[in-house]
Amino acid sequence: MQISPQMGGYDRAITVFSPDGRLFQVEYAREAVKRGTTAVGLKASDGVVLLVDKRIASRLMEPESIEKIYQIDDHIGAATSGLVADARSLIDRARLEAQIHRLTYGEHITVEMLAKRICDHKQTYTQFGGVRPYGTALLIAGVDEDGSCRVFETDPSGALLGYKATAIGSKRSVVMELFEAKYREDMNTEQAIVLGLEGLYLAAEEAFKPETVEASVISVKDRRYRKLTSEELVPHIEAMLRERSEEEAEQGSEEES
Repeated sequence: MQISPQMGGYDRAITVFSPDGRLFQVEYAREAVKRGTTAVGLKASDGVVLLVDKRIASRLMEPESIEKIYQIDDHIGAATSGLVADARSLIDRARLEAQIHRLTYGEHITVEMLAKRICDHKQTYTQFGGVRPYGTALLIAGVDEDGSCRVFETDPSGALLGYKATAIGSKRSVVMELFEAKYREDMNTEQAIVLGLEGLYLAAEEAFKPETVEASVISVKDRRYRKLTSEELVPHIEAMLRERSEEEAEQGSEEES
């Protein structure tokens, strides 16, 4: 995002609108998200899936120390992209909201209600002086008590949208193009994982390995958050690579004919 001389007077405080109605500090926060790792969330017929590309920058790094998917409650998880420290602060806030709701009302918070409360909190950081917007976006996904699967994308501005399948972070447009073409509402979690992995594969800037991917599933059957191990991801990655090779072979034969 390039800064023009005309913008200079309006990007020094979060409370100042530009003449065309823009809050530049919020737009800068969105840029931080666009530079973050790619995260995807998909609804399936029997649950929801969250996947993140960890983007291991050095072979000396311990992949297990990088956490981009978090458990919020028994039935809710969140994937992050953007500033990691900001994301951890929001995750703590989300966990607190979930526990307060359970203690107050004696029931689990719904996915939509939690997403709205987090977005309300994020919105306040676009309204007062002396603060800055959160430089992170969250994909909040889970299964409600009635068995409905929900996936919400939250924005640094405090806006949220529900999706059947979505992505945040770098190469979002590439992943969304794939989802537009291949996503089906009747796919199960196994198929959703393979499709999500294909999206991360297309967005990956480094070598694609099980150690560089973080994934979790919340099933309708038990409404329990579960993080997948690298060993569990191996057959899904192999299935994704096999499907891609078959598609490429078919495209090659069509071009030859």
